[in-house]
Amino acid sequence: MLVTAAAAASLMLALSACSGSRGGAGSSEEGTEGALIGVSMPTQQSERWISDGANVEKALEELDYEVDLQFANDDIPTQVQQIEAMITSGARALIIASIDGTTLTDVLQTAADADIPVIAYDRLINGTENVDYYTTFDNYEVGVQQATSLLTGLGVLDESGAETGEAGPFNIELFAGSPDDNNATFFWDGAMATLKPFMDSGVVVVPSGQVDFEQAAILRWLPETAQERMENILTIIGDTKLDGVLSPYDGLSIGIISALTSGGYAADALPVITGQDAEAGSVKSIIDGEQYSTIFKDTRLLGDQAVEMVDAVLKGDDVEVNDEETYDNGVKVVPSFLLESTIVTIDNYEPVLIDSEYYTEDDLK
Repeated sequence: MLVTAAAAASLMLALSACSGSRGGAGSSEEGTEGALIGVSMPTQQSERWISDGANVEKALEELDYEVDLQFANDDIPTQVQQIEAMITSGARALIIASIDGTTLTDVLQTAADADIPVIAYDRLINGTENVDYYTTFDNYEVGVQQATSLLTGLGVLDESGAETGEAGPFNIELFAGSPDDNNATFFWDGAMATLKPFMDSGVVVVPSGQVDFEQAAILRWLPETAQERMENILTIIGDTKLDGVLSPYDGLSIGIISALTSGGYAADALPVITGQDAEAGSVKSIIDGEQYSTIFKDTRLLGDQAVEMVDAVLKGDDVEVNDEETYDNGVKVVPSFLLESTIVTIDNYEPVLIDSEYYTEDDLK
């Protein structure tokens, strides 16, 4: 089985700390039963975000909170309007997965003026002091895992992460996430730090020459944009055969696969293609031998962590965090709780995804 987390990440998670919370409008003096919590998710176009919203809503309701769950369909003004409506409706805390982490400054000032605490969910909110806590996965490590799985699929690394001595050269292309998503640069930095030694030695080669984040980034994580870029790359590289593609998200992987199969690659002879989020469609693709890997981030745990943060803030308790250094949003370092992720391939999808009851066998048929 592939190595799934670096020792450093495990150490960081073990050294959890507690951070003081502000009570404000949601203080324990008012009680929390029936308190309204606004939950803002970016889109319903991804099964991942639908699942996240449902998980958070369920966990809050189990603690007797009322929930206003909204999806903004990747439209920034819609998300701002939805958050404004939550504030007007009397929300006592906000959980926000932002579309663009730089566009919420004004509406979060309104929340601060009403003494409403804000939890950034999976995507850091930038450029404002009015974000209290952040919960996410170790996003740099996710990038390391994506690149590691790519190198393992190519045979450059074995399943323990050790170099095999394979000299290549292997032709790969690189994709990155949306430039307005703070996580995308963490994924990219982790992946590139892992790939760079092999790029420098010539074991892996990027035939298009597109090795900068700005060249590889896919705005809004749109599959159709990834497909178009992959089609353009195939035109650029001509007859050069690709051995691998670094994809940071399953939705992009679907677009990449569509471009490759349309471009002449057989479905059973595709390059090694990575992904993220373990979306059901991509897990099926892994089972069918098309996509090689994905990164599983158990969003049930992420949702639970966000809810624990809200509950602690509103009750005036200490909020558990395990990182107070990494996530600088340009105004402040946001106290954070980081969760671990797991590389998933055809070899381990059953124990990781089915045995944990994240999916049933029928879900993946």
